[in-house]
Amino acid sequence: MEIILKKDVANLGNADEIVNVKTGYAVNYLIPQGYAILATASAKKVLAENIRQRAHKEAKFIADAEALAAKLNEVTVQVSAKVSEAGKLFGAITAAQVAEALAAKGFEVDKKNITLEAVKELGTYEASVKCYKSVKGTVKVEVVAE
Repeated sequence: MEIILKKDVANLGNADEIVNVKTGYAVNYLIPQGYAILATASAKKVLAENIRQRAHKEAKFIADAEALAAKLNEVTVQVSAKVSEAGKLFGAITAAQVAEALAAKGFEVDKKNITLEAVKELGTYEASVKCYKSVKGTVKVEVVAE
């Protein structure tokens, strides 16, 4: 029996895929649980239109993310921290501090999307910022003493 998956199902497929399964599995489990619908001709047409529209929206999101990543590649943010006499930081610079510094420059980036290596000394470092799915930008982080 052909069905269209509405949600990801382990060992079967991802959402919006058309798969063949045994009739009992589809009728007794997948369809009643809301994981799938019957793959009729009209349902296939609706699915094709939804995929086409989603691809158009996805292209716009990717273009916006690439523009943001290009702007981020040119940005350098300064983060100040307390430093010992030997030049070591008391603590470390975190993604939250980098996100705060970016917000001060006009970039709204969630701290969860920032990847930063362990920063425990003064200097210049690079932080990777995930803009959208596979689009990433790089921000230079300059650590200065307070």
